[in-house]
Amino acid sequence: MASGGSGRTATAGTAALLSLVFLLLQVSAGAGAGADCHFPAVFNFGDSNSDTGGLSAAFGAAPPPNGRTFFGMPAGRYCDGRLVIDFIAENLGIPYLSAYLNSVGSNFSQGANFATAGSTISRQNTSLFLSGFSPISLDVQSWEFEQFINRSQFVYNNKGGIYRELLPKAEYFSQALYTFDIGQNDITAGYFANMTTEQVVAFIPELMERLTSIIQNVHGFGGRNFWIHSTGPIGCLPYALIRRPDIAAVKDKVGCSVTYNKVAQLFNQRLKETVARLRKTYPDAAFTYVDVYAAKYKLISQASKLGFDDPLLTCCGHDAGPYNFDPKVGCGGKVLVKGKWVVLGKSCDDPGRRVSWDGVHFTEAANKFVFNQIVGGGLSDPPMPLRQACRSKGQ
Repeated sequence: MASGGSGRTATAGTAALLSLVFLLLQVSAGAGAGADCHFPAVFNFGDSNSDTGGLSAAFGAAPPPNGRTFFGMPAGRYCDGRLVIDFIAENLGIPYLSAYLNSVGSNFSQGANFATAGSTISRQNTSLFLSGFSPISLDVQSWEFEQFINRSQFVYNNKGGIYRELLPKAEYFSQALYTFDIGQNDITAGYFANMTTEQVVAFIPELMERLTSIIQNVHGFGGRNFWIHSTGPIGCLPYALIRRPDIAAVKDKVGCSVTYNKVAQLFNQRLKETVARLRKTYPDAAFTYVDVYAAKYKLISQASKLGFDDPLLTCCGHDAGPYNFDPKVGCGGKVLVKGKWVVLGKSCDDPGRRVSWDGVHFTEAANKFVFNQIVGGGLSDPPMPLRQACRSKGQ
């Protein structure tokens, strides 16, 4: 029948057209598959694990010998050298991130760092001097970010000149990579306030709600590419082991607290679930969960095999107890002896062989190991390399 032949012809034509469209989509996808995202900037939020000078600018500089390995002087980092965020910047070909709070010599043209040592996801109802935890919680960091967007773009557009070399272009805010590394201090703050494990665990859902709210705000300001770190094995950090010996009583074969680490793992499981929900809620954005815990525990549990000394032995500290860690005399700490200040918190001879820098933070060598473990995407969900994290939503 004529009508049947016409239908077959139309069907064949439609099929051919669909095949052509599908082929073009394949070609397009192939052209983008595996390609780097070319992030023009990085905006970081977090605590001391990624603080490049925020706390130093606000509450007094980190003293020497911090910075001795790479910078040759204190550089706002609680480390002998570079942090994971510094290696991220290097890998992406952008300058080390200036701390938002640092008013001298800062360059924000390719990003800014809002992380501050001692920061938490939740707000702390105490002071830095009483508890050791920063008042610059994650929500404060998000307010700083909002202020940074508004002020930087006003100055960029209205003042011009040198500011156009020091501030980011407007389009960078939607093209940038947004990194988060925070949560460790929320767990320790709970324990250090004498909470039970049950109380600390019960607080985790609220932390996830707060984190979600902050990330939603960043998304509202144009953020589309998120690289979110899990917290590390807190039970392997000397300061945590010493501060709550009851929680640290039961240890694994490495010498880490089983309880501390179980809570950290539970936090990370909830974080991973939170990132997965964000991925579904915002299909226009890319969310990558990065299992930093696995990278750090591998280093600690295989330290000798990887060329490191005792992973629980602090490099920069005061000879006290089994960890070379004295909570009263930190790295670079001084005491007054016969009218003269004497440095007690000294560095070990070779920080490159230590995992722990000061009992709280990792050495540059340890940070580099962790970065090398996560940069390729093998510990990420989805398993996307750092440079392709704009496609972590499965594109």
